[in-house]
Amino acid sequence: MAASRFFAWQIDFAGLRLRPMSESRTSPSTTVLSVGNFDGVHNGHQSLVRRGRELAGPDGRVLLLTFYPHPRNILYPDREPVLQLTEFGTRRRLLCQAGADEVLLLQPTSDLLGRSPQEFVEFLLADYGMTTIVEGPDFKFGKGRSGTVADLRTLGSRLGFDVAIMDKVECSLVDQTIVPVSSTLIRWLIRHGRVKDASRLLGRTYRVCGKVVRGDQRGRTIGIPTANLKTEWLVPTGGVYAGRARRRINGAAEHESDDWYPAAVNIGTRPTFDNCEDVVCEAHLIGYDGPVDDYGWMIEIEFIAFLRSEMRFGSSDEVACQIRRDIETAGRFVEYEPLELRTAKQ
Repeated sequence: MAASRFFAWQIDFAGLRLRPMSESRTSPSTTVLSVGNFDGVHNGHQSLVRRGRELAGPDGRVLLLTFYPHPRNILYPDREPVLQLTEFGTRRRLLCQAGADEVLLLQPTSDLLGRSPQEFVEFLLADYGMTTIVEGPDFKFGKGRSGTVADLRTLGSRLGFDVAIMDKVECSLVDQTIVPVSSTLIRWLIRHGRVKDASRLLGRTYRVCGKVVRGDQRGRTIGIPTANLKTEWLVPTGGVYAGRARRRINGAAEHESDDWYPAAVNIGTRPTFDNCEDVVCEAHLIGYDGPVDDYGWMIEIEFIAFLRSEMRFGSSDEVACQIRRDIETAGRFVEYEPLELRTAKQ
């Protein structure tokens, strides 16, 4: 399978990109290229990759260039940063699973983002030699995102490459509303706690990964220890969620087997106790009997369903009772979650 080829990393010190270098130096006759953020690798991205695979044929290659970090964070550093749905390693793996041969990091430098539409396309053609570009209907490129799909077709005719434009991919939400699939909408859904809807657009349950850090250790005093997660990924809005979690070591699962634990996940400012300014994301792994006193290990959390909003309780005893109810409810949600979501690979 093309996605399983061995790649070594070759670094371009001009600061524009990291590129893998395959064992074979022979260039394929057909190179289908696509450029974008591909954040989340949602159903729309996957459809685009599958179309690229069809256009490339059995002997061609599908090459994806993904911006990381998000270009808006470079262009507008004073604005609230765009939090990622996936970091580059996860993004690359998911895109290869969808059918890409190579996924290269395209660093959004000021020089690169400041090129005119024609200069940007000439750069792509000189560096990657594409025979076809495949993009979605809303594709914009070049300085100020001034280049349009029509401009891309014109440049293709002039410079000698084909252009394939995909139709917009749509998906139904839980309430059967039909919406266009986009990373922007997925972020909105996650920010509003609608993790089931986000999973529908992603084609798999939404997950975040991060490091376990020391908390106030209040949970263990009532017999309900939690892992406090520090992550740069987007976390859902405050509340309690049913999910699953697993330990990861060096970015990989602790075991090759699917060692997920049902989990009750709390996100918020803990209004009953300290109402802290920083949002805390903490998970109780149901049935986990491993060490809880060590920190710095990685954990991956999968969000299955929103259970309830944050609440202020009158005492720590009331909090403990509600947490136990949350754990019981979360366990039931995970147990009866449809198989296609529980086993979706990320």
